[in-house]
Amino acid sequence: MYELRVESGFAAAHSLRGYQGNCEQLHGHNWKVEVRLAVEGLDELGLAMDFREVKKLLKEVLEGLDHTHLNELQPFRSENPSTERLASYIFQELAARLPAEVTLTEVTAWESPGSAATYRP
Repeated sequence: MYELRVESGFAAAHSLRGYQGNCEQLHGHNWKVEVRLAVEGLDELGLAMDFREVKKLLKEVLEGLDHTHLNELQPFRSENPSTERLASYIFQELAARLPAEVTLTEVTAWESPGSAATYRP
């Protein structure tokens, strides 16, 4: 089994409805996102999956979040756009774009250098 890791990021604003504290107010983060993929075999070039392709697909997902007010996006209109839910959302969106032989195993999103949430199905 081979594991690939790719990092990217995006900037966006959000607020956490019902939260007792500063995060209830509109504020922004520069999120860092790491994805991990598993592949059983290598192709004829010796690659599990071309990193450029993984980065392209992840970029497609993150472009829909970048420089937005997350609470206004369809997936987060009724649920708080917490870092945990962002990791899950990114997972679902990226998994749908990957080739069948590649398994997305987890997505980690950092809202700050010391605070992250990981989603694994």
